[in-house]
Amino acid sequence: MSQMMIRLFVCMMAVTTMNASGMGEERILTFPNGKTIKYRAYETIYYVSNVVDSTYQYLNYYVPESAYENRNVPVFLKTNVGGYMAAKAAAPSPTDATGRALQEGYVVVIPGARGSNATVLQPDGATVYTGRAPAGLVDLKAAIRYLRSNDASIPGDKERIITDGTSAGGAMSSLLGATGNHPAYESYMQELGADAGRDDIFAAVCFCPITDLEHADMAYEWLYKGTNAGVRGLSTEQIAVSEELAALYPAYLNSLELKTPDGTVLTDVNYRDYLKTFLIKSAQKAHDAGADIPAETGIVLNQGRRGSTGEFVIDVDLDTYLEYVVKRQQLKAPPAFDPLNVLENKASPENSVFGDHTGNAVNFTGFSLQKATNNPSAVMDTELKDRVWLMNPMNFIGDGISRTAQNWYIRHGAADRDTGFQIPVNLATKLINHHYNVNFDLVWNRGHTGDYGLDELFAWIKEITTN
Repeated sequence: MSQMMIRLFVCMMAVTTMNASGMGEERILTFPNGKTIKYRAYETIYYVSNVVDSTYQYLNYYVPESAYENRNVPVFLKTNVGGYMAAKAAAPSPTDATGRALQEGYVVVIPGARGSNATVLQPDGATVYTGRAPAGLVDLKAAIRYLRSNDASIPGDKERIITDGTSAGGAMSSLLGATGNHPAYESYMQELGADAGRDDIFAAVCFCPITDLEHADMAYEWLYKGTNAGVRGLSTEQIAVSEELAALYPAYLNSLELKTPDGTVLTDVNYRDYLKTFLIKSAQKAHDAGADIPAETGIVLNQGRRGSTGEFVIDVDLDTYLEYVVKRQQLKAPPAFDPLNVLENKASPENSVFGDHTGNAVNFTGFSLQKATNNPSAVMDTELKDRVWLMNPMNFIGDGISRTAQNWYIRHGAADRDTGFQIPVNLATKLINHHYNVNFDLVWNRGHTGDYGLDELFAWIKEITTN
């Protein structure tokens, strides 16, 4: 039986079961506090006609009992993508946002998606890598189209689809939010036999998004270069690469023409002060909640007078704070995201996801390509440049073509060193500059994690879905 026939057979069986009984498979989810919730499970539903990789290209969805009475509840779509690797469709968890979404009465959708490690074995014995960028994003967009085209049989308001992801999954959520209905993905969608129609979403929840990859190395070194010879402990060769990358960042940063809330244009001259405002807000929020703010963080409370009534954060020594972050966890060596053959023969997850169908990893920035080939005139081929462009939400916000999500919830740990703070800050700032509804925080002492602060997240979701 062909993959397409298998897909059609599985989908027919899933829909027949749902339509015949209206109940799916009844399950109970038990939470750490002992509470339970009943829901129905509909699983292994292939969302494209031309299935390339049957291990990943299907979705599961879950419907709490209350959603059969009120079918117009939000749809919470969780991507489990991490490290730009493939992610299988999964079941709701009592310890993350999927379980909480069921408790809130939302329909939960958990699609699989291809990634850098997704492979299929050809009849001739060859292994083909199926998930190189932008395959994972295209899969998720196809899943959203499937939900819309089957609106009548799947409960939930498809005009209120909310995506959630962490790290590379946070990047995917940001891309789903930024690139809605953009024609640049259409040829990929047609090749898969994805349903025609829309793939825009209502809201994007992005925890520590690892994105803006073609500029992430520059951003990382520009931010952390002050620690190179000290706490970071780089070699002479590494420091040289770090300084070269750091020197490239101001031109890119300035080209964004981002603005502060009062309309001041952000440049490499005033950006550090802008970044400090988010760290001050983060420390103040933590302090108000009773957290200890160590002196080694560089946070200044009431001009240094601790213990006084009404303490508040008035400043942060950014250099001291960055050293504090580095002491908590070793930074990535330069280049952080595109290191392949620059100083050593190693590939990052990003080198792999931009590779080819044979499994080769590749350089995806001009800087690293030139270093790796020892050729200052080396340039990336057009096909690769196009794929890199498709994986950066910054390229689509405000382009006048995409239907960008109106609502954004972005969180990045204030102690997260997996990418530079500028990456989420710039994403949030560009969205705000284009008048989108953005809830953004750097979260005090938080590392590289996601699906935390669920009370706060779901209060925000309630707010945007009831207005």
